[in-house]
Amino acid sequence: DGAAAPMETGPQPGTSPGSPPSQPTMVKDDFQFVLCEGCRQESPNLKLLTCLHTLCLNCLTENKPIGQCPVCRTAIPQASGIPDMDNLLFTNLQARLSIYKKISDNSGPSCSRCRGEPAAVWCSECEEFLCTKCFEDHQWFFKKRSHEARRVEELRAESAHRFLEDTRKSCNLFCSSPGHANQGHISSIYCKKCRRPLCCSCALLDSHHAPFCDIRSETQRRQEELGTMSQKLKQKRSGFEATYAALQDEAARLEQAQQEMRELIRQRVEQLVRLIRQEEEELLGLVEARQEQGRRELARELQRVEGVLRRMEAGERLVEKMSLYATEQEVMDMQPFIKDSLEELQQLQPPAAGDRAQPGDMAECRARLQAL
Repeated sequence: DGAAAPMETGPQPGTSPGSPPSQPTMVKDDFQFVLCEGCRQESPNLKLLTCLHTLCLNCLTENKPIGQCPVCRTAIPQASGIPDMDNLLFTNLQARLSIYKKISDNSGPSCSRCRGEPAAVWCSECEEFLCTKCFEDHQWFFKKRSHEARRVEELRAESAHRFLEDTRKSCNLFCSSPGHANQGHISSIYCKKCRRPLCCSCALLDSHHAPFCDIRSETQRRQEELGTMSQKLKQKRSGFEATYAALQDEAARLEQAQQEMRELIRQRVEQLVRLIRQEEEELLGLVEARQEQGRRELARELQRVEGVLRRMEAGERLVEKMSLYATEQEVMDMQPFIKDSLEELQQLQPPAAGDRAQPGDMAECRARLQAL
């Protein structure tokens, strides 16, 4: 069997495993995106929000009274504060990275079956570490099947990126018909009418399903669709970035104008007699009120645009990671949800400069100063 090939040059009893490369640090630095964006911790319960940020259940529960994403302040539509969509991609990547960390550990993993001997092989189909003896039993038991097994030493020498790419299974979609998913009916057909994967039996026996296409072509089409939407989003993002920069400049100019006006008022008022000190205080109060009003209006606009930019960044990042690491099951489950969120983002337009009110008008203040 081809599956027996890894043992031909596999590790022999008593051989030194050698010093593993310093991979865990690289894993920690390169795969921060799989963590909760709130607490920055690993979690088996990651939820994908409509703004395309990812939070764990603990952070969502603590954030429930606010009802907004803590990253971009987008409202969470669910009354419970818990989104329905699981981030299957990040959850599965965490599980596969934990396997890689075991491989890269100094002591190395132990056999998953006998629990005593150090593991020499990892079977990606069974997702088990096996010592030499258990692997021989494994090969005999599965001699009619082709399980992919590789030596632990070879996996330890690989990067985490390569490990995740190699362990991405390409044929793990099951028939969506009731009862077939639990029976392991592998799906290779996609029904465009009901938008579900089907096995050959369902496709042939049920006349309601048509037209068909290959399931791999459908997953590829969905990946390409997300990629196209991501490119369009990048083009629209430049408009929001320009608006954000203009708002920041406007805030700086407003602050400078307010400061200059305050200084002018103080210089003029100081030349007057004590009898008009009350007028001075009223003018200063008016400037402070205008300044605060302008600051609040700009702060709200900056906050909204910043939230949209964060959502766009999350969308681009998620589409990129889906393209690199997502399995076909993950693409089938997550793509419609992500597509809806990206379409919502594409409908947004940056506010035009002419639509924004000019805060901090000093006309009334100047008139009263002239009269004084």
